[in-house]
Amino acid sequence: GGATEVSGSTSKAKKQEPKLLLANKWEGDKDVVGWWMSEKFDGMRAYYDGNGGMLSRLGNKICVPAWFVQDFPKIDLDGELWKGRKMFQETTSIVRSFNSDHQWKQITYLVFDSPSLPGSFEERTASLKTLLANTTAPIELVQHSKIGSMSEMHNELDRVLSLGGEGLMLRQPNSKYEGRRSSTLLKVKKMHDDEARVIAHERGAGRHVGRCGALRVELKNGKQFKIGTGFSDKERENPPAIGAIVTFKYQELSADGIPRFPVFDRIREDVEW
Repeated sequence: GGATEVSGSTSKAKKQEPKLLLANKWEGDKDVVGWWMSEKFDGMRAYYDGNGGMLSRLGNKICVPAWFVQDFPKIDLDGELWKGRKMFQETTSIVRSFNSDHQWKQITYLVFDSPSLPGSFEERTASLKTLLANTTAPIELVQHSKIGSMSEMHNELDRVLSLGGEGLMLRQPNSKYEGRRSSTLLKVKKMHDDEARVIAHERGAGRHVGRCGALRVELKNGKQFKIGTGFSDKERENPPAIGAIVTFKYQELSADGIPRFPVFDRIREDVEW
């Protein structure tokens, strides 16, 4: 047993690079209500060829013990070899070292999808559920739940992060499996939050004509910016009043201290400046 990954792989090994679906970053500007969310696992991406073989994302052969995959379904799978949260180094150490056969008992193959199954994401997930039902193999289908609201997604992100997880993965409903980087799969990492005061309402355009398009807000330090996402239609029709304090989430501060990709969270009734 055991496994090894050589970073300086030959051109021949390069050719067998599996065509995997790769994620873009969620920048906070895309409405993902109705999408599917799951935990982002910090394991090692691995493609199963349906015939006992596994490849890394770069197309290098993973020397997986035969017993590990003997009861896997006979279709190709896209997933992650995973030992546990905050155990990325331990996982790769087992997967990349020779003579680690017994240590593979600590690893589970978490399946996201199958590149060759037909149909939508939901149809492929249903097929995989059937294929993996009652299996005793060290393989599990990743659980997805539908995003009902942006606050639901932020709560789930907070929950996963509090458990030591890495973030969330979001899948577009009804999406095909694309063997490339695609905006049908988005990754969400840690968000920060802060308060700001509403100083103006900006008119909406397109779908939001006649409603609030964005809030112009001000931080305690006087820096101003706009928050244009995270609102329900109801909140756009009746936006937080001028002078109200709102909580927003953001990914990072720009060099001049402006929150990047701010997303409205809620009104703070309990705070005054």
